[in-house]
Amino acid sequence: MKQIILNTFAATALFFSAQQMNAQKVVVNREVETTDDGKMLLGHQLKSQFLKEPYANWYGKEHDEYALDQNAIKDLRKGKLTSYDIIVFMGTWCEDSHRDFPRLMRILEELKYPDARLTIIAVNRKKESPTGDESVHNIHKVPTIIVQKYGKEIGRIIEMPTTGYIERDLVDILKKDDSSVIKEIFK
Repeated sequence: MKQIILNTFAATALFFSAQQMNAQKVVVNREVETTDDGKMLLGHQLKSQFLKEPYANWYGKEHDEYALDQNAIKDLRKGKLTSYDIIVFMGTWCEDSHRDFPRLMRILEELKYPDARLTIIAVNRKKESPTGDESVHNIHKVPTIIVQKYGKEIGRIIEMPTTGYIERDLVDILKKDDSSVIKEIFK
């Protein structure tokens, strides 16, 4: 029995050690040069990468000119979007990402959304990232915005918002959350 406990402990320690090593291998702000698309971001990114050329050309214009739906912003505040995690898959080569990613960032800035809760993953034209996150989250189109609570997916926006506004789609996602507190807020 003692040997079984020791073996279980050793296996668990190895597992967590391997997990920790994998977590440390994630490269942030990777940029690659392609023959067809020129510079491209790939993998986990920080918001600041999009303020650099050549990405700033499309990012800044769409971000700055986007008119927020203030009623939806109020609903997102009431629904406490800032307590949810958001994962965004996007492509710096993708026109839909050029439109909706800066708009999402504008919405999140308006809400003072914590950067620590936001994960941005840039993919190539095959919708692949260096860490394989796209297969874990079943990504086939970009942009894809995933909203999670306690590691569980609550909803997602795929390619473009169904309402025409990302903030309205986010409100609809929060309304679907099983949390009774959220349901009470939206009554």
